[in-house]
Amino acid sequence: MKNTISLYLKKKEDWIPLLLLGLFAIIGIFINPEALVESKNINAADLAWLIVASCLVFLMTPGLSFFYGGMVNRKNVISTILQSFIATGLISIVWIIVGFSLAFGPSFHGLIGDPTKYFFFKNVTENQPWDLAPGIPLLLFALFQLKFAMIAPALVVGAVAERINFKAYLLFMLLFTLFIYAPIAHWTWNPEGILYKLGVLDFAGGMVVHIPAGCAALVGALFLKQRKSRLYKKMTHPANIPFVLLGTSLLWFGWFGFNAGSSFGANKLAVYAFATTNTAIAVAGLTWIFFDSICGRKPSAVGFCVGAVVGMVAITPAAGYVGIPQSFFIGFISAIISNLAVYWKNKSSVDDTLDVFPCHGIGAITGMLLTGVFASTNINAAGENGLAYGSYFLFIHQILGLFLVLIYSIVMSLIIFKVVNWAYPMRVSEKDEEIGLDISQHNEIYQPLDIPHHINMFKTESLKES
Repeated sequence: MKNTISLYLKKKEDWIPLLLLGLFAIIGIFINPEALVESKNINAADLAWLIVASCLVFLMTPGLSFFYGGMVNRKNVISTILQSFIATGLISIVWIIVGFSLAFGPSFHGLIGDPTKYFFFKNVTENQPWDLAPGIPLLLFALFQLKFAMIAPALVVGAVAERINFKAYLLFMLLFTLFIYAPIAHWTWNPEGILYKLGVLDFAGGMVVHIPAGCAALVGALFLKQRKSRLYKKMTHPANIPFVLLGTSLLWFGWFGFNAGSSFGANKLAVYAFATTNTAIAVAGLTWIFFDSICGRKPSAVGFCVGAVVGMVAITPAAGYVGIPQSFFIGFISAIISNLAVYWKNKSSVDDTLDVFPCHGIGAITGMLLTGVFASTNINAAGENGLAYGSYFLFIHQILGLFLVLIYSIVMSLIIFKVVNWAYPMRVSEKDEEIGLDISQHNEIYQPLDIPHHINMFKTESLKES
């Protein structure tokens, strides 16, 4: 008993997360609850649709978890799934305490929101809807935006999978949300933000969610260096391709809430965003496997799924600004560009485990630029005509916005990785990496019931020898 207590006392850094969580729990006791006031401005149909859309966007995070978890080595399935899924808990807390306020609070020179305005969701129950979503309560808007904040750091997991310390990654997600996601969301979606005032268009998160996550993924892959399996050219295979298909299905389904929900109402724009989203996803998935075929690769389940995800990413900034025929082109060209980016990445020394930057980063950049080309006021009067319709101002603004977000995301990601590595070593030991993160980080084992362990190991060794 004495030795056990002594062991706990030696690991003082492990007490910090629990103590911080307890501190905020105690602070919450002294904050008076506020009643949600009914407003005549609230539209019942908009309210119902945004509740559904919020649930759909939530579904994307477990979908991403299965998508990633199915593609890693068998000994890292549980750790990869958990590293994504844990964002549902961690970011929910961060968003309620201060994240929403930083992103959507009163602006400080267009750079960041007032952290005290909506501290602990204070004032979100006021009888005032969000300026850009007049048909729904501010509280519902805050919850809808929470789901976007939730998936952004979860995306980065795919680049650093199979070698990152779990505790370090939790700290990274926290700092990423506060210092990268919240400021960029403020710049882009807050009417007082610098990019919003510049006229940058991002309908549902290409600039806010996928580009920052893609940049952080690239920095993380470079910072953590190559996995031992890749360094020594050991053959590895996806652990569970049905997981990849399941994850893609959940992402596809949830993405309708992601994009169509960003109309903030049950209206014709939501229908249009729904249609452009489905079109781009379908085209991108098919384009990926057809392009693989002409490159001498067999069309695969994983290939179709990756292509579909690229289509989801690329259409996200454009969904409510472009026509359905243009979304067809966006899905087609983004799949080819990202496919080539994956090929070039595989020839380099960059070990982005699950190709997060080529798919999410490059896919979102493509989508943002094509928004500047194909956006039309015929689709959304609140937008602006793009390059294809006689106006070059939007395209220039999209480029300027991209440049700012790319530079900021890369620099801040590098700073955060260095800070986190100082607090917790980010890369696990060689021994822990060899036995797998499922065991070394979580003491859990992924073992399908229908495949005996010794048979699976024999098949794996045979594949390696061949």
